[in-house]
Amino acid sequence: MKVFILPFGKIKILKSNIAEVIINDGVVIDSEMVTTYRNLLQSHLETPFSLLINKEHGYSYTFDAQVAMGEFSNVIAFRAVVVYSQSAEMATQIVMDINKHNNWNIKIFRERQEALDWLLINQNNKSAM
Repeated sequence: MKVFILPFGKIKILKSNIAEVIINDGVVIDSEMVTTYRNLLQSHLETPFSLLINKEHGYSYTFDAQVAMGEFSNVIAFRAVVVYSQSAEMATQIVMDINKHNNWNIKIFRERQEALDWLLINQNNKSAM
C-alpha cells in the first residue's frame, strides 16, 4: 500500500482503483488543495476510482472547495464517508447537498470496514459491467 503525505492530510492507495483520504485536524480545505489531491489521485489510480473519505479529524471546506469537489465527479465512481461524530455527518451532508446536481454515488458510514466493503462491492460490480 502506498501512502502519500500532503501538507493537509494523507492519501492511502488501497487498491488500483480505491484510495483512502484522511485530512488533518483543523484544516480548511480550499480549491487549491482539492486540485492537489485530485491530481495525485488521477496520476496513481485507474479511473473510474472510488474514495474512502475517513473523517478521523475535524476539518472544513471553503465554498469554492465544495464546488471544486464536484468538478471531478466524472472520474469518481463511488464515495464512502466514514464519520465518527454528528458534526462530521452534518458537514458531510452539507457538501452532499451542495453537489446533489452531480449525482454522486455517496454513502455515509459509522464504521470504516463497512464503508470499505461497500466500496469494494460497488467498484467490483462497476468493473464487471
